[in-house]
Amino acid sequence: MDDKQQILQALRDIFNYWDILLAGMTEEQITDPSLPSNWPIKDVIAHLWGWQQRTLARAEAALHDRELQYPNWPERLGPDPDEDVDQTNAWIYETNRDKPWPSVYADWKAQFQRILELGEGIPEKDMADSGRYAWMGGYPLSASFLGSYEHHKEHIEELVACLNQNRNTR
Repeated sequence: MDDKQQILQALRDIFNYWDILLAGMTEEQITDPSLPSNWPIKDVIAHLWGWQQRTLARAEAALHDRELQYPNWPERLGPDPDEDVDQTNAWIYETNRDKPWPSVYADWKAQFQRILELGEGIPEKDMADSGRYAWMGGYPLSASFLGSYEHHKEHIEELVACLNQNRNTR
C-alpha cells in the first residue's frame, strides 16, 4: 500500500473500526483492567494516542515545510524513543493512566482526525519520496502514516481476540 489515498483510506477504516467498537462499550468495560493484556482499553487508546503524536508532528512538519518538532517528551527517552520502546510505553502509560476516559477518547479522536486532515493536504509525491524529508531517515513520509495504521491494527486485533476469548469462557 503506497498510494496516498489508499493509506488515508486504510487509516479512516481502522479509525472507524475502533470508533464503532468503542461506541458499543460502556465506560466500565473500557476502564476494566481485567483483560489479558493487563491494560484497560482506555490505556491502550492513550498508548496509541501517545505514539501517534510523532505521526502528527511529522505530518505538520511536512505540510508546512518546516523542521520537525517532536512532542515534548522527557529527555531521558533519548532522541529516538523507538530505541527503547518499553521505556517509552511505560512513560506514556504513567503519564496518561489517571486521565478520565472521556478526555483520553477526545484527545485520541481529535488527533487522529487531524492527522487525516493533514495527510489530505500533503502532496502525494512528497508522501512517497524517500528523500524528501531528511528527518524521516531515508523512509518516505507514508511510512509514518502506515506505521500508525499498523499500530492501531495490531492493538485492535489483540483487543478483539481478548474480547472473543472472554465471551467464549463465560
